[in-house]
Amino acid sequence: MAEENTQKTVTVYSTPTCMYCKMAKEFFDDKGVVYTELNVAEDENARNKMIERSGQMGVPVIVVGSEVTVGFDEGRLAALLGL
Repeated sequence: MAEENTQKTVTVYSTPTCMYCKMAKEFFDDKGVVYTELNVAEDENARNKMIERSGQMGVPVIVVGSEVTVGFDEGRLAALLGL
């Protein structure tokens, strides 16, 4: 299906209680996008990396390739992934 479109590395910085994080992960699951999830509530190194990359403390922070998106923006994510 869209295997060529899912070659970019996708990382989701999230917390277990974040509604928008859950929405983003469901979006990726529905589209068959493989992603790495980093729980910034438990992983201090991941939290520091997220803040360094985005300048934000809020989640989700989603990195597609080299592009950083703060929050769940379905249209932007679809465009970045070529979906």
